[in-house]
Amino acid sequence: MKLTVAQALIRFLDNQYTERDGAEHKFFAGCFGIFGHGNVGGIGQALFEYPAFRYYQSRNEQAMVHTAVAYAKMKNRLSAFACTSSIGPGATNMVTGAALATINRIPVLLLPGDIFSTRHVNPVLQQLEDFNNADASVNDAFKPVSRFWDRINRPEQLMPSLLQAMRVLTSPSETGAVTLCMPQDVQAEAYDFPDEFFRKRVWFVPRPLPDALLISRAAAQIKNAKKPLIVAGGGVIYSEATGALRQFSETFGIPVAETFAGKGSLPYDFPYNLGAAGATGTQGANEMAAEADLVIGVGTRYSDFTTASQTAFQNPDVQFININITDFDTHKQSSLPLTGDARETLNALAVQLEGYCTEKTYTERALAYNRDWDARVAEAYRVISEEAMSQAEVIGAVNTFAGTRDVMVCAAGSMPGDLHKLWRCKDPKNFHLEYGYSCMGYEIAGGLGVKMADPDREVYVMVGDGSYLMMSSEIVTSVQEGYKLIIVLINNHGYASIGGLSKSLGSEGFGTQYRYRTAETGGLDGSELPVDLAANAQSLGATVLRAHNEATFRDALKKAKQATGTTVVYIETPPERKMAGYGHAWWEVPVSQVSESAGIREARERQVAHKKHQRLHL
Repeated sequence: MKLTVAQALIRFLDNQYTERDGAEHKFFAGCFGIFGHGNVGGIGQALFEYPAFRYYQSRNEQAMVHTAVAYAKMKNRLSAFACTSSIGPGATNMVTGAALATINRIPVLLLPGDIFSTRHVNPVLQQLEDFNNADASVNDAFKPVSRFWDRINRPEQLMPSLLQAMRVLTSPSETGAVTLCMPQDVQAEAYDFPDEFFRKRVWFVPRPLPDALLISRAAAQIKNAKKPLIVAGGGVIYSEATGALRQFSETFGIPVAETFAGKGSLPYDFPYNLGAAGATGTQGANEMAAEADLVIGVGTRYSDFTTASQTAFQNPDVQFININITDFDTHKQSSLPLTGDARETLNALAVQLEGYCTEKTYTERALAYNRDWDARVAEAYRVISEEAMSQAEVIGAVNTFAGTRDVMVCAAGSMPGDLHKLWRCKDPKNFHLEYGYSCMGYEIAGGLGVKMADPDREVYVMVGDGSYLMMSSEIVTSVQEGYKLIIVLINNHGYASIGGLSKSLGSEGFGTQYRYRTAETGGLDGSELPVDLAANAQSLGATVLRAHNEATFRDALKKAKQATGTTVVYIETPPERKMAGYGHAWWEVPVSQVSESAGIREARERQVAHKKHQRLHL
């Protein structure tokens, strides 16, 4: 079949499917793109000529990758998007999105335009010239943040490269960003592609089991444990292992703490659910983690927040069992590695644990912690001021108002920590937080991807003023495509999270507030800037509702739910009213070893004290 490389690319992508548990899923939902001279005549022309593969217009290249990632995450990595950009800044804008996808183990196909393969025109507009490497382009920047990277310099190369790309994208253990650099002249070059290249391909997503001997050893280790603890990560949800986890925990009396990605693995009111783990963890999760003699990680990559910078697990005899589809992750914490599917591995372990259960006093502690934390959440939700709501109170109002299948989306700032502790999940998809990269600007674009993946769910995007100012552009895309979002825009006039961190380090919140520069001091310590974020959101096409207190905020939520299009609920919150940490809720951030500031010296002393609790699990 005589086609251009770009035409062949689109036809191939449209015939890719995944299969898991006997159910087929069309892998690509379409292509996001912004066109420039590096892709308009190639991939742009192919999308124009082949409308069956739906094209979605975006406003920012980084944002469209975030939307694609959120969509794939919501689909448990069984479906994804392609994203195309022009050569130059359009391409490099996607690098942040590529890093986010790879860190979070989420599939996305990136198709950046590239320089001319023939080099007849050299340099072209936006070309990076490397004096020592004529083959280099800005797209080489994708290499360290992609699971698979290739440059298609000849039409024939497209076929083996796409097959490798699909193998990685559909692999639960290797997935992440895949980048195929597309020189602009090659995109438009014609070639006689074989018909079989375009046949329907179904990529089987397996549920592998670990070696039987390792499962037996893990079962024996669990039977010997007196205080086992499960740490549930995102792999529980991607594997659709939530039911298996619930039965495993309930049958054997093993409490569960949830990572950011794993929150929602169990309903908040499941008796053995201790809630958030680690640096932003609950009291029960952190105290039982400190005492645990066995930690069973399920689908977690043990980030520093989960381990409280390796201070969470204080039992001198603690051991680890890791269940993960990725071999790289199973060996963390010097664990007994169970490389396999989370659901099937839990079920296989359960067979060998028949008759085992932790002691009644241990399970009763877990039950007590669950009840106690629910009471603390209720107290945090209670509004104590008629004039202004704290961030926790805003979260409580949204959580109480939201339906059982509604989704909360967030990514960066001070809100993730509060949400991790406070959001009550009833469904595995209630809580959509991007915290592997914690990328400011993900929120609204990510919310759009969530809504596209499941339009029947109401999607609440919770975003602070800092993230909003970085990337609000996809409000326009949500309006254009008719995907309604409810955006809760919280303004605390600066970078509240880093401001609080700065104060804890003795730096007094330097550079974290949105204020005028004053002539008297030369610093940014003047009055607050007169930026009207609500008016900005309205100018992008959203309906805007301004709230000032609990009554007006709850009224705005009701109106937003009744609205048919994207609606922004705007409210200001005092940054100083925050949730406390519990137990070993520490996160290591460097503190200056010497300083003239008494506050910084005190912070250094606190850091030294915390570091004494750090452990190398060898």
